[in-house]
Amino acid sequence: MDCSLPNHRLRRAAARMLLLMGLALSPAAAQTPAGRLHDHNFNAWLAYIGDHPVSGRWGVHLEGQFRRHDAFLRPQQLLLRPAVNYRLTTSLAASAGYAYVDTARYGEYPAQTPSTEHRSYQQISLHHKAAGMEFVHRGRNEQRWLSRNAVSTAGDVQRLGWRYQNRVRYMIRATAPLQADGWYLAFVNELFLNYAPLHGARVFDQTRPFVGVGRRIARDTRFEVGYQAQTVLQRNASVLEINHTLQIGITSRVPFRREAGKRK
Repeated sequence: MDCSLPNHRLRRAAARMLLLMGLALSPAAAQTPAGRLHDHNFNAWLAYIGDHPVSGRWGVHLEGQFRRHDAFLRPQQLLLRPAVNYRLTTSLAASAGYAYVDTARYGEYPAQTPSTEHRSYQQISLHHKAAGMEFVHRGRNEQRWLSRNAVSTAGDVQRLGWRYQNRVRYMIRATAPLQADGWYLAFVNELFLNYAPLHGARVFDQTRPFVGVGRRIARDTRFEVGYQAQTVLQRNASVLEINHTLQIGITSRVPFRREAGKRK
């Protein structure tokens, strides 16, 4: 099976990958003064991401991510993220949804306690093609309620209340098709920025550059695997996490509506 790209396409893909990596590293570098601790971790994320048409322009987003620390050995995070989608045009869509995030203590410099987060969000996504590649741009605005926990004298975790915070995210994704049955290269970066009220957090939150390979395994379903170099500035601003992450995911656009020809 020949999975080689023509030289000109390979050069374009490599150039875009370098651009994405550069965009990812520049905010992290700007936020890394001398003396800051670095925490290198190896994680693995398993994900299902589905955008399913339901009726007309309406659809649903169903997402679940099972994130593990030390490869697959210890828990890191559980994320569940449903949403409602509305297709504005053939290339532009709007979504509104909710996320539940349960985070364990992990790494050399972990948080004092596990935490829970409830999140509402709104997003716009744009799809287009250029230079033989497919691009996705996604902007997301998040309202976050993060648990404030403490450890009692008996060693139990007690919830003291909730801390509210806002965050905005921008993602760019590019895929370059290979010359064999549905295979493609994927280059992604996403930048996360906090905005008021910050409650001790800095403006820079994290970046997620990713490079991987995927394959269309059915008309509306794809499998993807790759490497993500996640950089996270912890809330204390003294620890910068460098999370080397294996990502394995299934994405689906299988319609939930009946085809007209199949109605009884």
